[in-house]
Amino acid sequence: MDPACYSESMKWRSLEESSSGPDIRPLREIFAERKELIDRYVPAETREAYARVIAELKERRLAQNILPVGAKAPMFELQDHNGKNVSSTQLLEKGRLVLCFMRGRWCPFCVGQLEAMDLVAKAIQDAGASLAFVSPQVVRQSYFMYDQHKPHFPLLSDAGNELARKFGLTYRVPDYQQAIYKRVFVNLPMANGDDSWELPIPATFIIDRDGTILFASADEDYTQRPEPFEVLGALSTAH
Repeated sequence: MDPACYSESMKWRSLEESSSGPDIRPLREIFAERKELIDRYVPAETREAYARVIAELKERRLAQNILPVGAKAPMFELQDHNGKNVSSTQLLEKGRLVLCFMRGRWCPFCVGQLEAMDLVAKAIQDAGASLAFVSPQVVRQSYFMYDQHKPHFPLLSDAGNELARKFGLTYRVPDYQQAIYKRVFVNLPMANGDDSWELPIPATFIIDRDGTILFASADEDYTQRPEPFEVLGALSTAH
């Protein structure tokens, strides 16, 4: 089973549907379980191709060149899962903003992060902050994801990765990985509404009300995301 093929079986399932209730384990444990399944079912040559992509991105030091703490975050206006315009100005009027960039609903690690962050969404709100997820997928795909997983925060569509590019997160999926995606029916041109084959590396930012970035975490390895408690801690201690 290819990671993307595995994701096809996951994207219509929420944690509540696949278990007796929300999965409250640390994100690293959830991801370790998913990686174990991938190791068990995915052909070695496919796993090697995915590892090659990560290694090439790390050679480019992509995660080290994102907008850093202290920089000003770009302002934005994006459509949410219902097609409603949501602006950074509106979100920051309520307080600080936790902004998570993900690849899309087809990625099982993005789904895991979304559901893990949803478990702390109320705590983020109680801290006087907002939470939003951003991906390059079209509004219709964001709606499908929202309808299935029912998070307590908006899913924003970043058409053409324009916002992700301003944060320094984007890369083009290499041809050899495109071939894998096409083989297992992960149709990024359809999902994202363009033929650029661009994705963001996963990243989490905390943005202050004046637009200053207070926390920045990104990794070229899509299986690595900050734990929700780390984000909460950063939210409470960032100045």
